[in-house]
Amino acid sequence: MILAHTAVVASAHVSAALAFFQEPAATVGFSPLQLWSNMSWIPRGIVIILFIMSIWSLAVIIDRALYFSQARAQSREFAPKVAGALKNGNLDEAIKVADRTKKSHLAEVVTSGLQEFRSFGSGGSISETQIESSKRALERSEAIVHSKLKRGLGGLATIGSTAPFIGLLGTVIGILNAFQQIATQKTSGIGAVAGGISEALVTTAFGLVVAIPAVMCFNYFTNKVEAFDVEMDNSSSELVDYFIKQSHR
Repeated sequence: MILAHTAVVASAHVSAALAFFQEPAATVGFSPLQLWSNMSWIPRGIVIILFIMSIWSLAVIIDRALYFSQARAQSREFAPKVAGALKNGNLDEAIKVADRTKKSHLAEVVTSGLQEFRSFGSGGSISETQIESSKRALERSEAIVHSKLKRGLGGLATIGSTAPFIGLLGTVIGILNAFQQIATQKTSGIGAVAGGISEALVTTAFGLVVAIPAVMCFNYFTNKVEAFDVEMDNSSSELVDYFIKQSHR
């Protein structure tokens, strides 16, 4: 009798466990459209927000990649030509070269210094005031170009840092929906919580998909900006040295 009772109890527990895992889950699909249709409105809103953030992030990435590529290419063309013009003492030719490479970060900085230097006139000796004024013009231009180079990177950093938390908010809401379904349906089967869990997984995954490229590209572009800053500093210093040498002739 004891063995028979034990067998009956064990059979009941096994049946209950099988019933938990064999709840009909056919009503919950895992294709993108089915997951979207099973979502409540709050997780849908979170997915829409993440989608908008991904579009914005992609637009910034493409814009910065094109801008930096053109700046690099035109700067390589600009540097030897303006060096040759300055070596010959032809400031007007150096400024014309810069005007033909307007997307070069070096051209924009050097042009400001040359124009300020030329504004004092070409006749007479070069004064200390003329050199200092040109130096200040170079510094102002560097700050402006630095701001242009960093345009959009702040938004990229914000997206990279906040997208996982927005996805996590969807996770929390999905888990809450799962518990609510258990409470309302009076069942503990896996089918009762599959919809809420799927919402949680989708929003979390989408948040990471948006954040990871944004963070990687932000770090890459920030390193590019720092390299460009060094190039502009070097060009400004070389131009000031050129003005000082000219003043001693």
